[in-house]
This record gives sequence, structure tokens and C-alpha cells, in this order.
Amino acid sequence: MQPKYFSQIDCSPKSKSAFTLIELLVVIAIIGILVTISIVSLSNARAKARDAKRVADIKQIQTALELFFNDQNRYPTVTEWGFNSLYSTSTSGTTTYMTIIPTASAPSDGSCTTGQNTFTYTPSPDRLLCH
Repeated sequence: MQPKYFSQIDCSPKSKSAFTLIELLVVIAIIGILVTISIVSLSNARAKARDAKRVADIKQIQTALELFFNDQNRYPTVTEWGFNSLYSTSTSGTTTYMTIIPTASAPSDGSCTTGQNTFTYTPSPDRLLCH
């Protein structure tokens, strides 16, 4: 007499369990859709992060220019801006407003070319234009 657990196993070819081709194709399609959705959301997240960095950089530039104006009663000249940092020197010492002036985020996106993807400082007598 055989033990009970041996008699319950059916080794006939009809009882083999396997995935059908349709089941495998459905699983592959679902995985493909999930990967596509995750790639799209990742690129949207990168664009939002770049935009947030741009806004933060402009706010930082604005604050430094306001501090410079409060101390010097004028905005910096193009020459002062061109040193890649914003500071002023007086008899009482050197005041640093920005150690490093931020650069535009890379890579450029939308219809903006690499040459257009920059922060430009243009002083004017009555106001400041910063693009």
C-alpha cells in the first residue's frame, strides 16, 4: 500500500500547469504600459524640478540685487555683475552678496536653444531687467 500523499499526484501530460501564450503576452503588455507611464511621470518630475530651481535662482538673484541696492544706493554695473559673483568693496571691508551667480538649468527645454538658456543682467536707470 502506498502512502496517501503519493496517490494524490497525477503525472499525466494533461495536468501540467503552464502559462499560455496569451497570458504571457498580456503580462508583457501590462509591464510595457507601466514602464511607459513611469517614464512619462519621471520626465514631468524632472521638468518641474528644473522649473523650481529656476524660480529659486531668480529669487536668490533678486535678493542679492536688493541687498546691493540697499547698501550702495544703486544697482551693480555690468562689469560688477560679470565677475560671476556679486560683492562690493569699501573702506569698511568687502560685502559679498552672492558668492556664485547661478547659471540657467541644463538641458534647455521647450523651444529655448542653448544660447537662449541664460540669465542676462541689464541695468537701466529706473529699473532692473533680469531675464
